[in-house]
Amino acid sequence: MITDAIEIKAPFYDVDSCDVVWHGHYVKYFEEARCHLLDKVGYNYQVMREDGYFFPVVDMKIKFVAPLVFAQVFVVSTTLVEWQNRLKINYEIFDKESKEKITKGYTTQVAVDVKNRQMQFESPSRLIEMVEAMR
Repeated sequence: MITDAIEIKAPFYDVDSCDVVWHGHYVKYFEEARCHLLDKVGYNYQVMREDGYFFPVVDMKIKFVAPLVFAQVFVVSTTLVEWQNRLKINYEIFDKESKEKITKGYTTQVAVDVKNRQMQFESPSRLIEMVEAMR
């Protein structure tokens, strides 16, 4: 499995009047971490498009364990767990200092042909080769 992690500081514009991060912003944090992981693999969204594919999210789960608050520094760790037929990435968000788990979840993405917008039932061979080379 391929893993990665990024560090984020909860910005003021992501919090509500109680200084708690609004739940919808966790999706943004997952996306930021996913982009970083895909860059590490070498198969980011630009490369996907060059290969003729979009990779929309078709399933997502988020389990909120504890709140993030304004200016809290947290880590979003990612693990690529499936890549042959779809991309499934697991996420964990935890406080940088205390290591307390804040959130966990996953996203599932599938390859869609850019030209005909048809879902593919296997991942592009280039993606599979790049992931296998890193394992």
